[in-house]
Amino acid sequence: MAAAGTAAGTAAGPAGPEPMPSYAQLVQRGWGSALAAARGCADCGWGLARRGLAEHAHLAPPELLLLALGALGWTALRSAATARLFRPLAKRCRLQPRDAAKMPESAWKFLFYLGAWSYSAYLLFGTDYPFFHDPPSVFYDWTPGMAVPRDIAAAYLLQGSFYGHSIYATLYMDAWRKDSVVMLIHHVVTLVLIVSSYAFRYHNVGILVLFLHDISDVQLEFTKLNVYFKSRGGSHHRLHALAADLGCLSFSVSWFWFRLYWFPLKVLYATCHCSLRSVPDIPFYFFFNALLLLLTLMNLYWFLYIVAFAAKVLTGQVRELKDVREYDAAEAQSPKPGKAE
Repeated sequence: MAAAGTAAGTAAGPAGPEPMPSYAQLVQRGWGSALAAARGCADCGWGLARRGLAEHAHLAPPELLLLALGALGWTALRSAATARLFRPLAKRCRLQPRDAAKMPESAWKFLFYLGAWSYSAYLLFGTDYPFFHDPPSVFYDWTPGMAVPRDIAAAYLLQGSFYGHSIYATLYMDAWRKDSVVMLIHHVVTLVLIVSSYAFRYHNVGILVLFLHDISDVQLEFTKLNVYFKSRGGSHHRLHALAADLGCLSFSVSWFWFRLYWFPLKVLYATCHCSLRSVPDIPFYFFFNALLLLLTLMNLYWFLYIVAFAAKVLTGQVRELKDVREYDAAEAQSPKPGKAE
C-alpha cells in the first residue's frame, strides 16, 4: 500500500551523483553486468521465477480493481468529453470533415499527457527525489515490499489506468494508422511495465521512464491539433501553421533527446548496470530490462519514421505538414466508430 508523505529515500550510494555515461560505456558496462548476472544465476528457470513472484511481488486485489475502474473511468470521461466538448468545438470552428473527425482524439491525448508530464516533472524537480540528476539512486535503499509514497502511487494509478484505457481506445476508438499495431504493442508493454514495476517496488525508475516519454506525446498532439486548426472556416490560419511547423521540429528534437539519448543513458544504464551494484540479487533483472530494451527498439522504430518524414519534407516530396503520424495520408483509414461513444 502507499505510504504517506513525499520524502525520498536516503541515498545509500556515492556521495554525489554519478556522471552520465556515454553510449559506449552503457553498452560495455551494461553488457558486462548482464553477462555476470547470467553466469551467477545457478538456478535460473521457472522455479526461481515462481519463488520471486511469491516473495517479491506485492500487488493487492483492491489495487488491481482500482486500476480497472480507473480504465473504465477514462473511457467514460473520453466519451463524454468527445460528445459534449471536442465535437461541438470542431463544429463551431468549422474544421474540415477529416480534421473534425480526428481532432477529439488529439485533444483528449494532449490534455492527459500535458497533465501527466507536468505532474511527473513536479515529482522529479519540485520535490526531494534525486532520480533525474542521479539515476542510480532509484535503487538506493530498495527492499522487497517497501512502501510506495502516495505522490508516486497516485502517478502510477493515473498512468496505469490510462494505458489500460488506451489499449481499448487503440482498437475501438482511435483512427487506425500505419503504426497502430506497434502502438498497441507499446501500450501493452507499458502497462505491463507499470503494473509489474509497482508490484516489485521499482516505482522510482518508473517515474523517470514516464517523464522521459510523455513530453514527446505532448508535442505530438499539440502539433496535430494545430495541423487540424490551420485550415478552418474556409481560410488558412498562419499562426496555427507556424505552430504546427515549430511543434513538428521540437517534437523531432525532443524525441531523440528524451527517448534515444536520456532514456538509454539514464534509465537503461541504471537498470542494466547500477541496479546490480545496489541490489546484487535484484528480482526479475532480465525481465524488466528486456521490456525496457523493447521499448527502446520501438522508440528507434518511430524515430526512423520521423527521419523519413523529415527527408520527404526536405526533398520536396511533402510540401505541407499534415498529420504527423500519417506519412501516407491516402493509406490512413478514417476513425472507427467507438463502442464507448
